[in-house]
Amino acid sequence: MTDPFLRYSRQIFIEEIGIEGQRKLNAANVLVVGAGGLGSPVIQYLAAAGVGKIAVVDFDVLEIHNLNRQVIHTEQDIGKPKVENAGKFVSALNSNVHFEAIHRKLTPANSDEIIRPYDVVVDGSDNFSTRYLINDTCVRLQKPLVYGSIFKNEGQIAVFNYKGSRNLRDLFPEPPNSEDVPDCDRFGVLGALPGIVGSMMAMHTLQIILELKVMYNQLQLIDTENWNFNKIEF
Repeated sequence: MTDPFLRYSRQIFIEEIGIEGQRKLNAANVLVVGAGGLGSPVIQYLAAAGVGKIAVVDFDVLEIHNLNRQVIHTEQDIGKPKVENAGKFVSALNSNVHFEAIHRKLTPANSDEIIRPYDVVVDGSDNFSTRYLINDTCVRLQKPLVYGSIFKNEGQIAVFNYKGSRNLRDLFPEPPNSEDVPDCDRFGVLGALPGIVGSMMAMHTLQIILELKVMYNQLQLIDTENWNFNKIEF
C-alpha cells in the first residue's frame, strides 16, 4: 500500500489542509447523483483526493454517445451500468476509497433512504425533476448540496443548504415545463464543458468537507463562448 502521506502530500502541504484536513477527507461520505458528464469529473477528483467513501446513484447504462464527455468510462464499458464502470474506475485510481454502487433510479419513494447516510450530496443529474427532488430531500434531511448544470456553452454551479443557507427553490421556486427545457440530445455539448463544471463542483465539495471558505447564496455562471465568469447573489 502506498504511504498515505506520500500519496496526498501535495494537498497536505497546503497550510489550510494539512494532516488534519486529510483526515477529514478520509472520514467523509459523499453521494454523487449521476455518473455522466458532470458526475465523471466529480467522482474522479473526489477519489483522487482520498474521500473515504463515495457512493454513486445512477440507473443508466453506458451508450457510445456518452463517451465524448463521460470520461471515467471506456469503449469496453458500453452497455454496462454506469455505476459499475464508476466503481471499476475508482478502484483502479485509489483502492483506499470505499465505493458504493447504487444502481437505482432516485424517486420520491426512495430519496430519503438513499440520501440520508451521506455528509454531502453532489447533483450531477440531467433533468429538473430529479434536481428538485434532490434539493427538497437535502433540505428535509439538512444535507449540503453541490449543484451544477450545463447547456451548450454555459454552466451553472451553486452550493445549496449549507448550514441552512438558501436552496434551489429560493433561486427558482418551481421547475420549468419539461417541454420547454433544452437538453444535450437536441442541442449537443462539447465534452470539456461538463469537465470544467464538474471539476468546480468537486472543488466545492472538498471545500465543504475541509471546512474551508464555501461559496453559498451565490450562483456561479460560466459562459465558455465568451469566457465570462459571473456570480449572482440570491
